[in-house]
Amino acid sequence: MDHRDAAHTADGRSHGDATPDAPAATGPLAGLRVVEMGQLLAGPFCGQMLGDLGADVVKIEDPAKGDPLRQWGRELPRGESLWWSVVGRNKRSVTLNLREAEGQDLARRLIAGADVVLENFRPGTMERWGLGYEALSELNPGLVMVRVSGFGQDGPYAQRAGYGAIGEAMGGLRYVVGDPSTPPSRMGISIGDTLAALFATIGALAALRERERSGRGQIVDSAIYESVLGVMESLVPEWQVSGYQRERTGAVLPNVAPSNIYPTRDGQWLLIAANQDTVFVRLAEAIGQPELATDPRYATHGARGERQAELDALIAEYTLGQDADPLHEALDLHGVPCGKIFRPVDMLTDPQYRARGSITEVDHPILGPVSMQNVFPKLSRTTGTVRWPGPPLGQHTAEVLAELGVDGAALAALRERGVA
Repeated sequence: MDHRDAAHTADGRSHGDATPDAPAATGPLAGLRVVEMGQLLAGPFCGQMLGDLGADVVKIEDPAKGDPLRQWGRELPRGESLWWSVVGRNKRSVTLNLREAEGQDLARRLIAGADVVLENFRPGTMERWGLGYEALSELNPGLVMVRVSGFGQDGPYAQRAGYGAIGEAMGGLRYVVGDPSTPPSRMGISIGDTLAALFATIGALAALRERERSGRGQIVDSAIYESVLGVMESLVPEWQVSGYQRERTGAVLPNVAPSNIYPTRDGQWLLIAANQDTVFVRLAEAIGQPELATDPRYATHGARGERQAELDALIAEYTLGQDADPLHEALDLHGVPCGKIFRPVDMLTDPQYRARGSITEVDHPILGPVSMQNVFPKLSRTTGTVRWPGPPLGQHTAEVLAELGVDGAALAALRERGVA
């Protein structure tokens, strides 16, 4: 099947409009069909981003339990995973047992009309199911296959279990995160998985762009450890060329001052970044100590760096006597870059968040209105939307299989055999 013929369902609707009672896709990827396999975060977050931008993402899940993310999260109000409501948004859930030949055959039929297939199983799993790229590309030469894994599809570590945390460690991030007095720390989010998903998304879009010229698909191989490595700035050449090893520095950059978080009287934290000479002059005026800007101990970037701890203590002494909001306003008036350390309560009330719609409210069939991050980045003409939250397991099985010609009786038989 030519990939250009796969953009509409049997009844003429575009893939992005395939769910009749849901808002139509408005993003730039409307009309694109993505078949998502795999589970948890590294692959599904890529699917979330493609769906946010308008693609029709058909998520294949195991009929028994579905994606484990449906049960993950510290808070499960009424048994519903709030994490799933975000990562599963804009997707259609189809249950298929890919360990059964019939399930594999139905998956092949879905993929034959798809633009992208996305998976994050251990390398070799898709091949064992007869769903490797060589087999699928014979059915669909324009298919882009996005493969997300811990260590990539080849190399001596390819078959190792590769969680996001391992990728963060091997990619260099864990070593530089945290306070120097403590062992390497983790971020408060699954940053390794999400970075791999971001690189996978970029790769998918690049491969789709190239397909416009060649008519051929290809494999996008996104490894978690390489995705982490990809954002590590000049960490490697600093060591290779000059022997400099970056270390954990807590909340500061060594010899860059003042640039730190400072406590306020009302128990909040304010990040102030005034390390540039001209900005430090404005900070000194804002805190009523203009003489600091001409004091030889602090007048230059180098001098401030040498006395970083001393200067931070001096500024913290001042901020502890101020409440966060008035201090923020005063620093803004003086042109000093600053920002509160936001928590969700701040995000839900902040005027910048409101003006740009950074948080959107989505109607959940069980929980009612649920607030979550919106679609980023914004496009001026065809920006994406959150059309629905993560759906119940198998909600769209009948709908999607009907597009393949599977009627109600056949579906009932598949369910009885544990295939769908």
